[in-house]
Amino acid sequence: MTTATTRLLPRARRFLRRRTRVLLLLAGWSLLESAHTFLGGYGLAKALDQGFLAGHTGVGLVWLGVTALAVIVGGLAGRGVFRGLADLVEPLRDGLVRQVVARSLTHAVAQPARAADSAVVSRLTNQTEIARDSFAGLVLVARSFVFTAAGAVLGLLSLAPQLLLIVAPPLAAGLLLFLATLRPMAARQRAFLQADEDLATQFGAVAEGLRDVVACGAQQRTADQAYGVIEDEARAARQLARWAAVRCLALGLAGQLPILLLLVTAPWLLRQGLTPGAVLGALAYLTQSLLPALHTLMNALGSAGTRLLVVLDRLTTGPAPQPSTAPPPATTQEPAPHVPAPPDGPRVELRAVTFAYGPAARPVLHDLDLTVEPGEHLVVVGPSGIGKSTLTALVAGLLAPGHGEIRVAGRPVRALSVTDPSLLRVLIPQQAYVFSGTVRENLLYLRPDGASTAALEAASDAVGLDALVRRLGGFDAPLDPAALSQGERQLIALGRAHLSPAPLVLLDEATCHLDPAAEMRAERAFAERPGTLIVVAHRITSARRADRILVLDGNRATCGTHDELLERSPLYRDLAGSWQPDVPEREENLTVKSRFSV
Repeated sequence: MTTATTRLLPRARRFLRRRTRVLLLLAGWSLLESAHTFLGGYGLAKALDQGFLAGHTGVGLVWLGVTALAVIVGGLAGRGVFRGLADLVEPLRDGLVRQVVARSLTHAVAQPARAADSAVVSRLTNQTEIARDSFAGLVLVARSFVFTAAGAVLGLLSLAPQLLLIVAPPLAAGLLLFLATLRPMAARQRAFLQADEDLATQFGAVAEGLRDVVACGAQQRTADQAYGVIEDEARAARQLARWAAVRCLALGLAGQLPILLLLVTAPWLLRQGLTPGAVLGALAYLTQSLLPALHTLMNALGSAGTRLLVVLDRLTTGPAPQPSTAPPPATTQEPAPHVPAPPDGPRVELRAVTFAYGPAARPVLHDLDLTVEPGEHLVVVGPSGIGKSTLTALVAGLLAPGHGEIRVAGRPVRALSVTDPSLLRVLIPQQAYVFSGTVRENLLYLRPDGASTAALEAASDAVGLDALVRRLGGFDAPLDPAALSQGERQLIALGRAHLSPAPLVLLDEATCHLDPAAEMRAERAFAERPGTLIVVAHRITSARRADRILVLDGNRATCGTHDELLERSPLYRDLAGSWQPDVPEREENLTVKSRFSV
C-alpha cells in the first residue's frame, strides 16, 4: 500500500460512511441489473438444449424472450444507477473545490507578499474535474464488474463447474499482472501531474515578469529554463506510456486467452458430457459479460484509478513547492560588443513615432516627436492608460513602433538587440523583480563583472536601501522574495539599477510603493548619477524635480518645465491639482491615490 493510499484511506471511509443510503441504492439497482447477466448465458444455454436442439421451438423462444426481458429490466436499472451516481460524485467535486479555494486564500492571507500560486488554476479546474470524472468512472465500472462477475460465475457454476477451471487461470494471471502495474503507474502519474504544475507555474512566472526578462536581456536563459520544464513533462509522459503498454499486455492475457482456451477445449468438453448449450452459454458469459466488464475495470483502474489517487493526494495535501525563480547559472558566451555612449549619457530621439496594440486598434501614441538630451532628467505624466508605460517600453526596445523611428545614442533601438541591451539601458517597472539568492546576487544581477563591497554600500546608501540591507543581515544574507513587501522589492530593484553600468535609466512607476521621502531620496540618487533619466511619475513632487516634463494627453503631447506647463497645459494643471501633496508619510498611510495613477 502506497503512502498516498494510506493517507487517503481514512478520508475515503468517512466520505463513504456519510453516504450509506446512496451506496445501498446503487447496490440495489446493480443487483437488479446483474439479473440480465445471469440470464444472458443461462437462458441462451437452456434455449439451445431444451428448446431448439430438442425440437421444442416454443420452449427455445420462451427462454430467449426471458433473456430479452432481462435485458430490458437491466436497462431500466441502469437509469437508476446513474441517478444515484450523481448523488455520490458531485459532493466530492464540491468538497475538493472548497478545499482548494480555502487553502489558497489561507496562504494568500498568511503571506500577502508572496506571488500568486499559478498552479492553483490547474488544481481548481483541470485536477478537480479529473477527480470527479475518475471517481464517477471507477464507481460505475467497479460496481458493474462486481455484480456482473457474480452473475457470470453463478451462471457458469449452474451450467458446469469445470468451465471455471478453464477460464479462471488466465483471468487470474492477467489480473495479477495488471495489479503489479498499479503502483508504478501511480508514481508515473504523480510525476506527470507534478511536471504539469511546474509548467503552469513556470509560464505564469515568465508571463508576470516578461518585461523584466526582456529588459534585462535574459530571454535565452529564460527560454532554456522553460524548455527544460517542458522536457521534464514530456519525459514523464513517455514513462507513463511505457507502463500503459504493460497494462495492455495484462488486458490481452485476461481478456483474450480465456476465449481461446474455451474454443480449443470445446471438443474435449463435449466428449466429457457437456451440452452444446452449456459451451455456448459459457462463451456468451465470457464475450458478452465477464470479459467486457473486466476489460472496462482494468482500463478504469489503470488510468482513472491512478489519476484519482494522485490527484486526490495533491488536492488534499499542501501545494507542491514552486520551482525557484532564481535565474539559471550563466552560460559561457562570447562577450557582447559594447555600445558606446556619451559620458553624460545617451541622447534619446523619437521621430514621428506611432504605436497601437493591433492593426485595427486606436493608436496609443501618434506621430510623437521627442528628444531627451544626454544627461537630462525627463518625467512623463498623464492619465492612466494614456501610454506612459508604452513609451518606456518603446524606448527600452521591448515594443516596436508601427511607424517612425526611435534612436538611443544615435542607433536604432531595435538594432541594439544584437548586443547586451542591459549595457546601455535599464528599465525598472512597477512590479519589481527579486529572486531567491543573496542580497549581493540580486544587486549585481546587471553587473556581470561584479562590484566591490564599497560600491554596493554607496549604491545602497544612495537609494535608501542601507537600512533594509542591515535588517536582512548584510549583502551575503539569503533573500526570500516572499518575505519582502512591495516597497522593499522596489528598493532592491532600484539599488540594482543604480549599480548597473547602463547610462540610460527608465523608471516606470518604480517608486510607487515608497513613501514620498523615500521616493525623493531614490529619485535624487538617480538624478545625481551620471546618465540620462526618464521617469514615469505618480506624484507632483517627482515632476517638480525634473529638468523637463512630458504630458501625454491622448494623441497630443506637450513638453516643458513645471511652470511652463502650468500655463500651457490644462491637463497638467488638473493633474497638479489632483496629485498627492509633498508630505512625508509612511507607505501604509498613503491610502488616497490620484485618479490618474497607473
